[in-house]
Amino acid sequence: MLDDVRSENPPCDPLSSRAAFPDTRIGQFRQILLWPVELVPLHPEAADHNFAAVLSSLGADNPWKVVDDEFTGDPKNFQERHYNEFVTFLPPVQRFLYGSNPSKTVGSVSSESPVTTFRRTDIATLRVVLTPGAKAIDLKVEHIDLYFFFEIDVVILALEISTNDIGLADVQDVMFRLGRTHPAYWEKGTDVAGHCPAKVEFLSEQSVVVVASDYEDRDRFLTHVCAKRAARVAAHWQYLLFPLVPHHSDLPGMLRYKQLEYYRMPQMAFIAVQPDSELTRADYVRLAFASGPGSCQELPFSDRHLEDFEKRYCYDRYFGKHNEIEWPQSRYMSCGHALVVTGSAENPFFVDPNHGCLNSFRHEHFLVFLIAHFHKASLLMFSDRLTAAMSRLDAHSKSASIAFRMASRRALQTFLRFTHRYWFYSVSNQTQAHDLFALCRTHLDIDRLYNDIRQEIQEMSEFLENEAMRRQNDTVTRLTVVTTLGLVATTVTGFLGMNLLDWANQSTEWRLLAFTAVLVPTVILTLIAVANSRVLSDIMESLSDGSARWLPRLRRKPKI
Repeated sequence: MLDDVRSENPPCDPLSSRAAFPDTRIGQFRQILLWPVELVPLHPEAADHNFAAVLSSLGADNPWKVVDDEFTGDPKNFQERHYNEFVTFLPPVQRFLYGSNPSKTVGSVSSESPVTTFRRTDIATLRVVLTPGAKAIDLKVEHIDLYFFFEIDVVILALEISTNDIGLADVQDVMFRLGRTHPAYWEKGTDVAGHCPAKVEFLSEQSVVVVASDYEDRDRFLTHVCAKRAARVAAHWQYLLFPLVPHHSDLPGMLRYKQLEYYRMPQMAFIAVQPDSELTRADYVRLAFASGPGSCQELPFSDRHLEDFEKRYCYDRYFGKHNEIEWPQSRYMSCGHALVVTGSAENPFFVDPNHGCLNSFRHEHFLVFLIAHFHKASLLMFSDRLTAAMSRLDAHSKSASIAFRMASRRALQTFLRFTHRYWFYSVSNQTQAHDLFALCRTHLDIDRLYNDIRQEIQEMSEFLENEAMRRQNDTVTRLTVVTTLGLVATTVTGFLGMNLLDWANQSTEWRLLAFTAVLVPTVILTLIAVANSRVLSDIMESLSDGSARWLPRLRRKPKI
């Protein structure tokens, strides 16, 4: 659920609606944007699409480098937080995330280690202007990673940014506007893209702008949709994924992608509130739904709509009065699209990057959120592939039928691998990680989507089995007709073999000629019987009908 309703009015200053109240200050803000996209193979008929190997082989101009995880790198770099992250998850999930083969190499990913991570380090700062005329906000880029999954044509971009001492209204507006791949509309009479930042820039370590957004270029977006029947990706997001290029574009590239779902990227947010500030219920609602800034006293939705907000969207195990020795005062919220954690900036354990809540947010909880959205993205990819296969099905075209059978079998094989290698109903027995995963899955409605895809694949398998059975029955019918007609020839030749005609004394040439004279018509009659076996089968069925007279039986029109 997201608050993304179109407004015909120009966007207001995000602070104006809170002017009557003290500005809530956030001591530390972190945001992680996830962007799952579908990879498009250049050769769909190939059995294995190793996109990670292709990316690693693109040469010096490729900004993405493989990340050596802590398990395959120098053992001295393996820290206690890595151990804590590992033991959080159940053994099947551990094998999925970390593998059990320390000799994993890119290009030949073993079945025990199916995740390959790439990282680029050439971008240091994200500068965003939220609304026209607003002050620019600089956000530090912590990580930019790409996650590839063996045998699954999905890649997930992860962008982590952070800043300190920022107003809550700005935090809410960043969460509302930043992660949008293209505009939904433009404000009436202007080139201001609705719900998008006025400007986004990526800066290098030398503070040089390497790329800027182009949300305001209305004509380019409109022309692209008209020509390609697909939304154009904004320039700064295209730059971030390069050398991956949009599939529905004229850009050359071996690695091509297309969007899978909503144009707003899933996101995580870590919000440490200053001790002299306090969040209201309205603030929590806006943060949970990433719905943008507004009054801290007025709810963004009706009371009736939010009467079960705390029950459905909040994980309050450590929120409210409790013993804070085990875990600090904190509230976790999720609507599926967003996972938000709030707490106090003055609590050392809450903001501890190595052992506290911040550490869990960036590692264990990030992986929980990543797995949930990987599940959804993979299922949407399967749905897209099945739809494409069904659209090419033509029962009257032999080549189309063969292509459909091959596509269906590939989909079935890949779905079986996904189910047995990647599909988890639970990722951890630790209460918090278990409950957060369940909360995200519930709002993403993953189980229903999985059951729908499985049902579609089962129906396609049943269709293929019925087609195979029909072809087999048709073959048996034809063979039966030919055998029946061959019975006559067998009887005749057997009669000739009873020595009623004394041909034993004839010359060899004469007997070969007689044999050929019998063989050639027999072969011709057999071929004619095969070619007309369906019609002959219908005639034989009519003759076998005891309730009809002989003449009507022979005059019956053969079935088609």
